[in-house]
Parts: sequence; C-alpha cells; structure tokens
Amino acid sequence: MYEYDVLVIGGVGVDTIVRVAELAVPPGDSVHVPPIRDYVAHTGNGAALGAHALGLRTKFIDYLGQDQQGALILSEYAARGLDFSSLPAPAGTPRSVNLVDDAGRRFSFYDGRHPADLRMPAAFALPYVERSRHVHLSISHYNLDLFDGIEQLGRTVSTDLHSWDGVEPHRIPFAERADLVFMSAAGLRAEGALAPVLHGILDRGRARLVVATDGADGCHLLVRGDRTVRHFPAVAPLPGRSIVDSNGAGDAFVTGFLHAWFADADLETCVRSGQISGTYACGTAGTHTSFIDAPTLASALASAPG
Repeated sequence: MYEYDVLVIGGVGVDTIVRVAELAVPPGDSVHVPPIRDYVAHTGNGAALGAHALGLRTKFIDYLGQDQQGALILSEYAARGLDFSSLPAPAGTPRSVNLVDDAGRRFSFYDGRHPADLRMPAAFALPYVERSRHVHLSISHYNLDLFDGIEQLGRTVSTDLHSWDGVEPHRIPFAERADLVFMSAAGLRAEGALAPVLHGILDRGRARLVVATDGADGCHLLVRGDRTVRHFPAVAPLPGRSIVDSNGAGDAFVTGFLHAWFADADLETCVRSGQISGTYACGTAGTHTSFIDAPTLASALASAPG
C-alpha cells in the first residue's frame, strides 16, 4: 500500500569526534588525542540509516549545504543505498564536535546553524508523507509547520526529544503532537523528576507511549492509561562487542523499537529490540558507523531474557 515504511524528516549533519580520557578539560592549553575524524551524523541520519539497515523501506529528506560536509553526506548515502532528497541549506550543513571518553560517554557541541525562520515547505515534504506508512520527525525547528499536514493525511508520527528537561519550550509541540515519543533521561537526573515529565507528555499530548532511555540504567516506559512507569534494565552487549562509543545509541534504539512496532510485536519485544539495537551501535567508534541488521536482531531477541 505504501512505497516507504518510514519517512525521516530532518536531522543530518557531520560530527567531528575527539576521543579524550574523560569529559573534563585537563590543565594546560593542549593535550594529545587519538586521530580526530569526521562522520556523517545527527539524529535524522541515525534514524534513517538504522531503519535502512533493518530492511525497512526508508526515505530521508532534509536541508543540505552545498559544501564539503554536504558532499561527504551524499557520498555516504550513495555508498549505503539510502534514498535521500534534499533542499539547499542557506547556512550550510550543520556540524557537531563531540568529546568521547574512555567509557564511551559523549558530550556534544552542536552547531545548529539553520536560520530561525527556515521552514520545510509542505509542497516538498507532504508528497513523501503520502507515500509513507509512518513519519519520524526530528525536532528541527523547520519541521514545526508539518504536523497539520501529516495529521490530515492520517500518518503516525514518532519523534525523539533527546535530553529534554520537560520545560524547554521548543520541544513542547513535538512532545504533544507525536504518537510515539522517545527521549533521553539525561536531563532528568534530579530525584523524582522523570515520572512527572513522562506523565505530562501523555496528559497534554496525543502520544500512545513515551520511552526515556537511560544508558547503562536501561530505559523507562509509560503507556497511555498506565499510572506506573515501567523500568527495563539494560541489555548486555552482544558477544564480541563492548561499549566503545555511545554516539548514535538513542537513534539506534528508536529504529529497533520501530522495527518491532511495525511488526505488531508486544511492547516488551519493542523495548528489547530498541535496547539491543542501541547497545549494538555502541560497539564501534564514531557516530552511526554500525547498525544491527534484521537477522542479527532476531537472533539476539531469541537469546535475550524475556
């Protein structure tokens, strides 16, 4: 019925990864680090490549700069066979500089250079929405005006709020208008902060569920109609893989979850699929350098604890 299983809108750029001993500035004015490398990255890129690796028919659209970083992205997508279309980005391709410590944790300096008044034209995006079963909408500001058209076409929407604190206003429309909401618990470290934010998303919005990933502490799930937030412990890395770099783990979680969701799996399987996919992505250095495929995910699910 649909040409695409998932349409990802927005969120591509280039990460410059700097590996450091710890996420702190050492004394002095310089320090030697391992080779600094650039990677095609950012959240929409991770969602699109992760879905593509799992065999989902994937379309990705975004703004792209006519610059060296844009050329790097186009070359990568051609090599991977990802279906990508773009509009010229007036300020060039976004970039990030990410510090990654010896435990694989990261801190990102994000250059979100798109102008504040930039908006994705409905005439460009909605024809792809019509051809897609589901839309994953990155929290880029230029996507805000697309919700009405997507809803009129009757498509489900997922989004990733990342480390939202439940207050910052830009992400509120995404939290309230998506059907499936993903986020990181990193911005909710204060005791008792998590549950009110998850309940608030469901109380004020239309979401069926919200998932907050929590790194080594697993993840938290709240389903509409439930009063209690469920906690899922983290899964162990697959044999032969260890935690090297957490860049892109959240995006991989989303694609693993959606892969099971599209197959009408129960929520426990959806969560475990997301966790296995996210943990797998942490097994190589760099952003979005490896994604789990469907056979490997199925095998890991079969052997994972229920």
